[in-house]
Parts: sequence; C-alpha cells; structure tokens
Amino acid sequence: MGLAGAHARMSIAQDAPAGLIDAHVHVWTPDTESYPISPNFEIKDMDPASFLPSELQTAQVGSGVARTVLIQMSFYEFDNRFMLKAIADHPGRFGGVAIVDHEKPAVGKTMRSLAERGVKGFRLYAFSDKVKHWEQSKGIETMWKTGGTEGLAMCCLTDPASLPLIHRMCQMHPETPVVIDHFARIGMRGDVDQKELDSLLRLADFPNTYVKTSAFYALGKKEPPYEDLAPLFRQVYNAFGSERLMWGSDCPYQIQGDHTYAASIGLVKDRLNFLTVEDKQNILQNTASKLFFS
Repeated sequence: MGLAGAHARMSIAQDAPAGLIDAHVHVWTPDTESYPISPNFEIKDMDPASFLPSELQTAQVGSGVARTVLIQMSFYEFDNRFMLKAIADHPGRFGGVAIVDHEKPAVGKTMRSLAERGVKGFRLYAFSDKVKHWEQSKGIETMWKTGGTEGLAMCCLTDPASLPLIHRMCQMHPETPVVIDHFARIGMRGDVDQKELDSLLRLADFPNTYVKTSAFYALGKKEPPYEDLAPLFRQVYNAFGSERLMWGSDCPYQIQGDHTYAASIGLVKDRLNFLTVEDKQNILQNTASKLFFS
C-alpha cells in the first residue's frame, strides 16, 4: 500500500472508532537513554530489541484493527512515560493500562492523574508470591476502591493458583472492574486442567469481571490456527457471555516464529462456530471499547 493509503488508514483509526480493538499489546523503544529500563531488568530482557507503535501498525495492516490497548511493559515498571507518549502521539488510537506502586501513599491520586491521560486500567501481577499480602495491604485496598469509584479496571496477570484470592477481592469490591488476562494462563503447560478452569469460571458470578481471550501462542498446543483452544474458549464464553470477553493479540510475542497476527484474530473471526456475529462484535470491539475507550 502506498504512503497516502497508510495515512488514510491512520486517520480512520484515530477519527472513526468503528474498527476492531486489540485489547493487549506491549510497546517499547530501544532508546534506553530517554526511557531507561528498571534496574531490576537487563537490556537482554528487551527481546525483541524494540516494538514501536509503527511496528505494531505494520503488524495490524489488513486486520481491521483500528484501536489498541497498550499494556505497560514490565521492564519499565512504574515509569509509564513511553506508553503515555504513544497515547498522546496518536489521539484516539491507543488506550492504556499502567503499572503503579501500590506501596506509595498517594497511589489513588496517581491513578486518577493517569486516568486523565488515557489510562483506564492498572496491571497487577497476581502471582502467589505477590498476592499473599493483598488482603492486608492498604495500598491494594486503595487501588481496588479507586478502581470502583473511578471505573478503572484491575487488570490481573495471574496463574490459576491465585484465582481464589481474586475471587475474594471481587467479593469485597464488587463495583470494581476486573480483567483477567490470557484466560488466567490456563493451558500454558499444555492440556487444560478442568479444576483450574472451574476456578476461573466462578468469577463469572461478578458482573464487573471480564476475561481476555488472548495470548493464543502460549496456550494449549501453541500451534496456529489454535483450534485446540475452542473447548476452553467455549466454556469461558458460556459462563461470561461475549459481552464480558475481549480479544487481545499480546504482540509482539504473538508475531514470533510460526505465529502471526492474522492467526490470532482469525481464531475469533473464523474458527469458532458457536460465536454469532454479535458475539464476535463484542469480543473484537464492544467489550474493550466500553472498558478502555469510553
């Protein structure tokens, strides 16, 4: 496609939010002088060396995706500046999920300030070693309360073992939007464990809880076209309904090796015969639009 065509597509993405939404992408820059990574990480952790918004746009050509939710990259930790720059540089195209330090006394104020800059969710690393103090943490309590009053989602990257604790948090904060990333990584070891899946399905009792159907490259057989994930997808769909599911690619990791952007979105678009046209519209656009762009 010529340069004029590319510019026209960018304009459509910014000005007319009719296209699809990718609810999970990470971006970063090789410019570590302007945007240094956390001392808890090393340059070798930046693999690939970069994934810029322009590289994402190239991956999305022909997909119908017009807007994207950017997830703060782990090796920047609490420094959300590069993600915020991408949001500011491309008005209407990007929403954001930030990472904040819940141990800071002004975490609620920080969340509200970031919300004014396009952030609609906050990533929580909900692994066993992280969540064991959640119920006693004033900072975590503030985050969940602020999420409830401001409509800001708690976006949990979690393993199945932490789902019971997330269930208790949802009981304590039923008004807070909660998003579970990547099917709670169920199936990462290969076969889906039904007990683990049942733990995820119990979260459907809370109407403000959502699931990202994402990171297909990392689940089940880990082979496109990912049709082996259909039974997992169907159980989650039956429990939550399409209006509480959203698709995300997890780029750039989805476009490595034999995995492609087209294969990821294609599972939802073309290969799940239990989804109606309305279901696909919800999963590929409406749910993420409501949470991250409204």
